[in-house]
Amino acid sequence: MDWKLEYNNRLVSKEEAVKHIESGDRVVIGHAVGEPTLIIEAMVANKSQYENVEIVHMVPMGKGEYLEEGMEKHFRHNAIFVGGSTREAVNSGRADYTPCFFSEVPRLFRDGSLPVDVALISVSKPDENGYCSLGTSVDYTKEAAKSAKITIAQINEEMPRTMGDSNIHVSELDYIVEGNMPIPVLNPPKISEVERAIGEHCASLVEDGSTLQLGIGAIPDAVLLFLKDKKDLGIHSEMISDGVVELYEAGVITNKMKTLHPGKMVVTFLMGTKRLYDFVNNNPELEMYPVDYVNDPCVIMQNYKMVSINSCIQVDLMGQVVSDTVGKKQFSGVGGQVDFVRGASMAKDGKSIIAMPSTAAKGKISRIVPIIDEGAAVTTSRNDVHYVVTEYGVANLKGKTLKARGRALINIAHPDFRDQLIKEWEIRFSGKF
Repeated sequence: MDWKLEYNNRLVSKEEAVKHIESGDRVVIGHAVGEPTLIIEAMVANKSQYENVEIVHMVPMGKGEYLEEGMEKHFRHNAIFVGGSTREAVNSGRADYTPCFFSEVPRLFRDGSLPVDVALISVSKPDENGYCSLGTSVDYTKEAAKSAKITIAQINEEMPRTMGDSNIHVSELDYIVEGNMPIPVLNPPKISEVERAIGEHCASLVEDGSTLQLGIGAIPDAVLLFLKDKKDLGIHSEMISDGVVELYEAGVITNKMKTLHPGKMVVTFLMGTKRLYDFVNNNPELEMYPVDYVNDPCVIMQNYKMVSINSCIQVDLMGQVVSDTVGKKQFSGVGGQVDFVRGASMAKDGKSIIAMPSTAAKGKISRIVPIIDEGAAVTTSRNDVHYVVTEYGVANLKGKTLKARGRALINIAHPDFRDQLIKEWEIRFSGKF
């Protein structure tokens, strides 16, 4: 059948599309800026027709109206990552959180651990052969669409067309809703002097020819500021933002030295400004793949001089890293941190870096602590951690005894807290608990 005829046969209004969601369904929403906003709004408007619809996604960028008080009868959110618009609902008990590595999410959909009834996705307009692009979000979104009983897609001409394994054919879409709108933007964060110092320390560990994974936020952006004198860097990262574009245009990122996908940046999702979205559109030098490939430690390790840079909330004197909880409260999720820490550690001449300011709460709380907060969950184990960086320097924990680790971490703690940390360290390692 001609794909244009298939397209027209599947074309419906947003109101008609969401009528195919039924009570009790599990609905997986496309990731981050790949959310199909118009379809989600129509689903919320149709709430009276639903009971106990489970909403699953990771980083939320939309309004999240299905999380509001009074929606409990109609919707129940199951977060596989917690963000600003979902945090209160999760911690108040109106929503759930499922711990998992980012790399394993597609398998959860595929093997029936989290069977998908309906996938709501956003895609580009079809090309001459009827293929749409998932654009900014391939990650788990592609597998959700493949595994779902019903896939509803918003065709958005503003969605960039990305290369790699980003395509989905019109024939794979059950219902199509047309709706053009700007892709949500994530403006670059303001970088403080503390973050600049952290960025400089991290950059000192990056050698020419390294392949980088960068997280999201001020610290990764600060690292990029200090890489301008490096040569032939590459990108294999779960996501990138605008700072990578600047380094690429400056000739710092060439991908020439990569041992896996040489000459190509490899990413699973994107978040940034229109500058980033324009850069990736039809760009053959950037390829998008599902997250169970990009974040697979066995894939990551194939990159020579792989360097992963991630942030955290707290590190104890043994080197245990807490990145997704604040005490008993869920703050975010594991995401791809452990995937990349392990992949970089297994790579030839690889390095994994955990970076954070030395304090929180405007200097009142040390992030380097004798014991992690009660109820907090360890994200990256003490066996996995390599480098820890604060504005006061770099602590290399690989191959170090517990006693030596404690000493190294105290040396990069804020000076206001070092005396107390030393006392705790002496008690712990004298055996006089």
